Amino acid sequence: MSIVAKGLEGIIANSTALSDVLGEEGTLIYAGYNINELAGKVSYEEVVYLLWHGGLPNRKQLEGLQHQLRSQRELPKGVIDFILGAPKDANPMDVIRTGVSMLGLYDKVPTGDIDGEKNRHRAASITAKISVIAAYFHRARLGKDLPPVRTDLGEAAHFLYLLNGEVPTPEAAKTLDVGYVLHADHGMNASTFSARVTIATLSDIYSAITSAIGTLKGPLHGGANEGVIHMLQEIGDESKVDAWVEDALANKKKIMGIGHRVYKTLDPRAPHLRSMAIQLCEQLGEGKWIRMSERIAALMREKKGLHANVDFYSATVYYSLGLPTDMFTPVFAIARTSGWTAHILEQLANNRLYRPLSEYVGPIGRTLTQIDERS
Repeated sequence: MSIVAKGLEGIIANSTALSDVLGEEGTLIYAGYNINELAGKVSYEEVVYLLWHGGLPNRKQLEGLQHQLRSQRELPKGVIDFILGAPKDANPMDVIRTGVSMLGLYDKVPTGDIDGEKNRHRAASITAKISVIAAYFHRARLGKDLPPVRTDLGEAAHFLYLLNGEVPTPEAAKTLDVGYVLHADHGMNASTFSARVTIATLSDIYSAITSAIGTLKGPLHGGANEGVIHMLQEIGDESKVDAWVEDALANKKKIMGIGHRVYKTLDPRAPHLRSMAIQLCEQLGEGKWIRMSERIAALMREKKGLHANVDFYSATVYYSLGLPTDMFTPVFAIARTSGWTAHILEQLANNRLYRPLSEYVGPIGRTLTQIDERS
């Protein structure tokens, strides 16, 4: 009898040199570097180079990548028109998904075009433009002007500039930059897998990234960080945390940002975001959010043996940076585009179509009954 691995759990679908998630020990590796070696020590652009090229850049290589990304930020007019005309109440992830898909209309990509250099150029173009799409939609839905793109700001700083219409403080830009680094890649997660499945058909890179964005949108994947803030707002006050958690556990309600499908111990990204969350809350004088978070995390360790994951503290960090709640998942998508594109390039370099089997559990042996004889 065949064994069915629901959700492909435990199944190794491919090999990769990009990232490794060691769940039992709580370790995340990017191309040989422990995430603790990178977070807060290298820029997001350095991590993008690492994922695309397999090694960290020297200064000249980094400057080359920065120029490549910054020079490709301008959106086609048709995409800007779409953003301006999109419903004001649209989910930002839907707008980003459609905007990235539209980019493919302005790049006539033949199906099966797997030329490495051309797709590297497309990877840079999508990585440069996705944050512009996200920020411009937020501005447009508020009826605000769309600031012109700039070429003198890094990826994190440029997104905050577009979002708020002013250059961010170095501290804010650094905080978001670290968030980008921590979210850049994470093994064969659901959205990365969907991107690889799509590109493995020799579809185009825009279709693959569109698949990934649609997958990330789900609350069981990228949408969890938004759920954390909604949870904290629902609880409302520190004095209500214990009772709320007790009630949630009694009613088998999912507590957002706690536990992880792969990590059996602490998510290695969580401590970095936790320290930033504490610092930001202290600076803003809004310490209750982090204190509530810390109490929830302690209760879940005590009662369920579960640890906080990356979403748990990233929510407080992004909230403290003043990002709108429904922009949390778009920020995740912006950062993860570097990983998605790296996986797409890796898949194409040694491609094989994904075609898993399924276990049929439906009826067998049925015989046809004429339509007038069916009950």
